Amino acid sequence: MEKEIELQKAYLNREKINTIYFGGGTPSILEINELEKLLSSIKNNFKIAQNPEITLEANPDDLTFEQLTGLKSLGINRLSIGIQSFNDRILKFLNRVHNSKEAIKCVKNSRKAGFDNISIDLIFSIPGSSVHLLQEDIKMALGLHPEHISVYGLTIEEKTVFGNWQKNNKFTQVSDEESASQFDFLMSKLEENNFEQYEISNFCRDGKYSIHNTSYWKNVNYLGIGPGAHSFNGKTRQFNISNNHKYMNSILRGIIPFKLDELNHKSLANEFLLTSLRTKWGCDIQKLKELYGYNLIEFQQQKIEQLIKHGFIIIDDDIAFLTRKGKFVADDVISDLFWV
Repeated sequence: MEKEIELQKAYLNREKINTIYFGGGTPSILEINELEKLLSSIKNNFKIAQNPEITLEANPDDLTFEQLTGLKSLGINRLSIGIQSFNDRILKFLNRVHNSKEAIKCVKNSRKAGFDNISIDLIFSIPGSSVHLLQEDIKMALGLHPEHISVYGLTIEEKTVFGNWQKNNKFTQVSDEESASQFDFLMSKLEENNFEQYEISNFCRDGKYSIHNTSYWKNVNYLGIGPGAHSFNGKTRQFNISNNHKYMNSILRGIIPFKLDELNHKSLANEFLLTSLRTKWGCDIQKLKELYGYNLIEFQQQKIEQLIKHGFIIIDDDIAFLTRKGKFVADDVISDLFWV
């Protein structure tokens, strides 16, 4: 990965780096000296902003107090902790290693180590869950006073453990009605506690947005390092191969092993629509037209009229926003507006 950083140093055209993000996967298993090497390599090959947001995704069971103080000393200033639930039965079902006590201790130790920008992840729509169980989860989460909370509905993918379980009728997936009820509860409860929903799945207090993720949603260029990593330079997207062995062999030969996805105007317009409409800033219709030639109002007039009529979107000063009702069916609304 250090070698790839060096090979990729021209990818972002010497633009200043404002955010560094360790994740997905489980970067918290790395030793402090390994993270230090990667950060040093980034600083040696890129122009870094004065106070960049540096986030590390972590599992609670990886973060001892010693590990946390080490991370803080490296300049990592934001943690995204994958708690998922404070219910031990749910955690066992999700095959998580940590329990609720360890999750709580992890957040408290993070505070003691000096972290003042902590995000926690919660999952809803889990088989066997309910609004009642979520009430306990959100109560525990709010009691820890995180700056940021991300909430995700559990998705069941084929060829996974959950996919096989569902196929063999080992559990029943949560109904759409129950899932919507849980999401509605989460939105209401977080709003009551002064969390702003700035993206469908992301909530924060006091303007503590994830600057890194917000950059994705605002179409900012980014570079991904490592097996399976994605990069975007405004015109093309590239995907590193996921096979670790092939990745390492290629990098050692000085070749970045990636597949290139040439994005046409329709693809870029749809991506802009998809990411922006999910956020509180909405989709700038004029910008969409100027950048990609997609006149949303003209091309989709009939669909837009129907979506407005049914209360799924509003358009204010040439910006399209999802309504609260629209957030429950965001994927369907957005795909209806795609340029095809």
